[in-house]
Amino acid sequence: MNRYRKMPINAELRSRARYLTLSGDETRIRILCFLFEYEEACVTDIAESVGASVKSTSHHLRLMKDNGMLESERMGTSICYKLIPSTFMNNLKKAICD
Repeated sequence: MNRYRKMPINAELRSRARYLTLSGDETRIRILCFLFEYEEACVTDIAESVGASVKSTSHHLRLMKDNGMLESERMGTSICYKLIPSTFMNNLKKAICD
């Protein structure tokens, strides 16, 4: 009989699950692919590119930022976002955008 090792829940696993849950939305996938390609952009440019309203795009970006996928910076009256680099994010890029 095989003995299987236990698969504990830890902070890294929780983080990956959160990222996968967030990236499972069509609009967020398009936002992520946009940011993987252009690295940094402001909300209005992202919204225009993905064909969504600024309000909807802002909501999606805020969710991803609040969960550690993105960081933001205010530039005048605009808020611009960029991905927080990690090995997991590189793998996510390959899975959803390539």
